Amino acid sequence: MWDNGSESYGLFEHQLNEFKGIQVTRLIQDYYAADPRRGFYGGGAIDARFDFYPAGFALDGLPDDIPKWGLGYKQAVGEYFTRTMTLLSHATSLPLEKNSISLDPTLKDDWGLPATRITFDLHPDDMATMKWLVEREREILEAAGAKKIWSFPIEVTTSRHLMGTCRMGTNPGKSVVDSFGNAHDVPNLFIVDGSNFVTSARQQPTATIQALAYRAADHIARKARAGDLG
Repeated sequence: MWDNGSESYGLFEHQLNEFKGIQVTRLIQDYYAADPRRGFYGGGAIDARFDFYPAGFALDGLPDDIPKWGLGYKQAVGEYFTRTMTLLSHATSLPLEKNSISLDPTLKDDWGLPATRITFDLHPDDMATMKWLVEREREILEAAGAKKIWSFPIEVTTSRHLMGTCRMGTNPGKSVVDSFGNAHDVPNLFIVDGSNFVTSARQQPTATIQALAYRAADHIARKARAGDLG
């Protein structure tokens, strides 16, 4: 599963200087729950953030109607960088059986080992969720007084938050680790990260991963004191 999301930007009349504060400054969970009336399954959180340094913003943060070079481009970077606010959603990513990570049967890496092969596609409801959240982002920016709003295309992008592939569960035939992250078929092998998730987070999953790690560590410590670790 993927940390799906959508992103919209708003240009304001006055300087916001979002680059000076902490990266994520505000977060709302108003749209976290799924609602059948929307016609699709899913929801998400929306946070306000600014991920850019000046060079990165100049390359990737400006709207499409800005000149790509010359004086107009330089002036736009100077105006937009200090006056732009970004809204980013973290949305549902439905687990699909066809999505998987495996070893490529022919392709090798630089060390001669089988290369990782990632097979992934978005569920149609994931796409619908992100498009719906873009509309909410634009509504928020408009209500906040943005004089110009633009959004980025809905697509699979890079992410730091990957989930699934080492599913947590009680049935060894349908999961990889137990409720403490202990692999069903390898004694004393504990896997504690986003791969344990059985559904995606609709927000950044780090805090949940940390909670599972503390729980696993406590379990390992108890087993060690009882002499149950090999």
